[in-house]
Amino acid sequence: MSRIIILSGAFISLVAGLSSGVALLLGIVAGVATKNPYIDYTRKYTSRLLAWSIVGLGAGVNLSVVAEAGLQGIGYTFVGILATLLVGTLLGRVFGCEKQLTLLICCGTAICGGSAIAAVSATIGASAGATSVSLATVFLLNALALYVFPYVGNLLELTQSQFGLWCALAIHDTSSVVGAALGYGSEALNIATTVKLSRALWIIPLCFALSFRVREHSQEEAKVSAKKPWFILGFLLMSAIVTTFPELTKFGEMVAAISRRVLIMTLYLIGTGLTLDVIKRVGARPLILGVVLWILVGVISLAAIMA
Repeated sequence: MSRIIILSGAFISLVAGLSSGVALLLGIVAGVATKNPYIDYTRKYTSRLLAWSIVGLGAGVNLSVVAEAGLQGIGYTFVGILATLLVGTLLGRVFGCEKQLTLLICCGTAICGGSAIAAVSATIGASAGATSVSLATVFLLNALALYVFPYVGNLLELTQSQFGLWCALAIHDTSSVVGAALGYGSEALNIATTVKLSRALWIIPLCFALSFRVREHSQEEAKVSAKKPWFILGFLLMSAIVTTFPELTKFGEMVAAISRRVLIMTLYLIGTGLTLDVIKRVGARPLILGVVLWILVGVISLAAIMA
């Protein structure tokens, strides 16, 4: 029965068009309820599925648009990302969180939520437990942001420009950025989407930096866990092909759509690896870290924008 539940959930997450958060939650419930009989396989192959999904997503990205957005927001995004990583690392030590878990939550908060966590997880060879806990933390805060940000924006009477910039700098996932800005106005939506895109670009240099950092700090650990972020090069290559040959745009969009479905199924499989033992071992500290870091980023970025 447990095998049927796990396989059925994987099929549903692949074909039913579930959101990434719902798929992850479904995987966690299925994993806790059934003690995933395929856990060795899911832990072995999810990193590969993550990597190939990221490559496929590149087929839906136009490099010229990405480059333009990156140039517009390169300054304040760099400062914001660096500050978030530094403060998050310090808070992780204060709360006593595992290094991998702290890094994933910091990267998810600093750049673009689940996408950053997936890319960094594949780069450093993060454990299934660390990946699923960090994803769950980020997705929970994304859901809260959809309600909290518009309320605060209206309360403080932020302009559309201010609100769009705030959403792009302080909300994790692109989908939540768009959702929060959508009801605030078209100008807020355009600014939020553009700046958010420039934030997401930093996945590429971050993954390369992390792969070198792991190797420099521990040669033995690197042989086991560190991985070259080849999938980032694959993402750029796919983007370059579709950008160079516009006639491939529709095909690229189809590849990207399939890749999104595979990524969602992979998030479900990652969720099935979150066992009760892992939950008990990790405890509430990662959630507290994620919430505190998110509040700090939101408050400081809002204060800077209003100033």
